[in-house]
Amino acid sequence: MHEQEPGQEHGHMMPSPAQVQKFLSGVDYPIDKNGLIARAREAGASQDVLSTLQRLPEKRFNSPTDVSEQIGKLM
Repeated sequence: MHEQEPGQEHGHMMPSPAQVQKFLSGVDYPIDKNGLIARAREAGASQDVLSTLQRLPEKRFNSPTDVSEQIGKLM
């Protein structure tokens, strides 16, 4: 059994791309990472979703698929 990282909650899991996309409806693409985070925050995204978006690379995203592919690379 391994010890949890400090600050990590028990059962903390990264949200799936589909879970993240729920908070990004209505986004006008292309958009940068900060725009995605702001939109998700406005939509009431959880801290897990916001943390995932913060881990994305600093780039412009051209579509929801582009965002989902990048999230998939983080997993």
